[in-house]
Amino acid sequence: MKKTISCLLAAVIFSVALGCCGTRTDNIDDQNSGEVTGDATNSDNTDGASDEDSVNEGEGETSMNKEPDRNIKVSLEEHSVFNDTNEDGYGEFQGFGTSLCWWANRLGYSEKLTDAAAKAFFNKDEGLGMCIGRYNVGGGDNVAEDGKVFTAENVDIDVPHKTHIKRSDSVVPGYAVDVTKIDTSEHDISYYEENFDRAFEDCGYAWNYNWDADVNQMNVLKAALREAGDEFIAEAFSNSPPYFMTVSGCTSGGFNPSEDNLREDSIEAFGAYMADVIEHWKNEGVVTFQSVSPMNEPTTSYWECYSPKQEGCHISSGDMQSEVLVALKDELDEKGIDIIISGTDETSIDSAIQAYNALSDDAKSVVSRIDTHSYTGSERKQLRKLAESEGKNLWMSEVDGDFVAGKNAGEMASGLGLSKWLKTDINELLPAAWILWDAVDVHIDETNPYDWHTRDHCFGDLDLEGGNSLWGIAIGDHNEEELILTKKYYALGQYTRYIRPGFCILAGDNFTVCAYDPKDKKLVIVATSNANKDERWEFELTGFKSTGVNVTAIRTSGTLADGENWADVTGDAAISVNSENMSFSADIKSQSITTFIVDGVD
Repeated sequence: MKKTISCLLAAVIFSVALGCCGTRTDNIDDQNSGEVTGDATNSDNTDGASDEDSVNEGEGETSMNKEPDRNIKVSLEEHSVFNDTNEDGYGEFQGFGTSLCWWANRLGYSEKLTDAAAKAFFNKDEGLGMCIGRYNVGGGDNVAEDGKVFTAENVDIDVPHKTHIKRSDSVVPGYAVDVTKIDTSEHDISYYEENFDRAFEDCGYAWNYNWDADVNQMNVLKAALREAGDEFIAEAFSNSPPYFMTVSGCTSGGFNPSEDNLREDSIEAFGAYMADVIEHWKNEGVVTFQSVSPMNEPTTSYWECYSPKQEGCHISSGDMQSEVLVALKDELDEKGIDIIISGTDETSIDSAIQAYNALSDDAKSVVSRIDTHSYTGSERKQLRKLAESEGKNLWMSEVDGDFVAGKNAGEMASGLGLSKWLKTDINELLPAAWILWDAVDVHIDETNPYDWHTRDHCFGDLDLEGGNSLWGIAIGDHNEEELILTKKYYALGQYTRYIRPGFCILAGDNFTVCAYDPKDKKLVIVATSNANKDERWEFELTGFKSTGVNVTAIRTSGTLADGENWADVTGDAAISVNSENMSFSADIKSQSITTFIVDGVD
């Protein structure tokens, strides 16, 4: 089915003009029914409202006097302790972010798309203000259109296998070139060491580096650094070692996806490969990676050779994962590189607990931070307690999905769905960072067989206006070199633009995410309503000593074209502050996300 392109999506195309591995989804049944009300605005300022401000006559005045539909208690009693750099007892949030995999590889060829995406995602004034980018160090495969298809019994790593990935974005190039099998019957090992950038006799291969191999992703990383400025944090991570270090000879996985695909004899070589990439870009003055995670969802059985999707590598918990972490640490130490090593980026919260507990003592001493994905599993609070007891930092380092929430919520369904997932992660993990997976997962390109060829076709299939969702928060239109922002993008911005690095995450409830800035005495409350009717909520701040009277409200609701996208609704939310009772109340629009910024909170 095709749809005519609507002005709704066309109105939010984010192009250069503005500058002139998870599978879970969630559906939510909501509490109430009713009508959506309220005028659409799209401005964003921070004048604030106080108990001394005048209120609107009529409906606003009535709503201020009614009993609240919901009482929200906000307290400092339970808060994050992760990344407490000044040791004041309050953990310091490091920021929101996104993996650069795979959208940066796909967009980075185009200066227009690169600049538009960097501004939309990383600029804190005009965009989301993300400040973390996870750079994917590609393994690089050995493929050819006329390549062979091997079995476990007859695999030959040195012979190209058939091209197999059927996505336009996920063929991430590796840096290793001129890969040569070491034959000490022909040349002494010193020959390979002198004539190649790297040679490992145990691994059995020597290779050179092509530092221009990953130019697309690197273009985006540089642009992200520019837009985010000093707040930017870069993490390097790997989905798979290079093909010649694997059992199958394929960076998508093994013949048996439940068995290790990193060869035992190549653990040291893999550590050297990762360390060499980190060292090179630091020495070039491009980026100093703050952290490195050498494995991605390693204990799952997703990663099978000749997969049509992506790179991946099974690495068993326990001895193998421990050896990888220690080998990487040794290679980095040899280079004098001071960097955080994180692990183990399991797809499941529960698996993250098991994998960490299975590490050797040496490996645990190497890991400074636990990175986890939250696609599956439920033991978030248990993982938090484990990280706290072990003295490790904690990041939620990857998740996304075609989440939806709200009955008949239309375009807001995707934003409400993402908000529900984010609320659960933040409130139960209290992590120092929350990072989205592939920010641009949908592409339109009439020249690529794996993409939608037209906007009509793409929008018709997705049917976001009908309440469906998508992976990612934006769409890359390569025909027009334009970035199309979705309602899910604006929903995420209700968090990323206002909960900033240095804030302390507070434990919220099923409806809110809260963060406190102890430096500027500012409290941020992000409130999500899936209800089908407008409500009046009261926020009790009795867990604090005092509160100011200025409260600002920013809201996203409705459709892209006619709804609110980061709209300042301070004057429309009938905000009433009661300083004596340490509380304020406000109108909460149906199926909306509202961010309240409260000044003077101590």
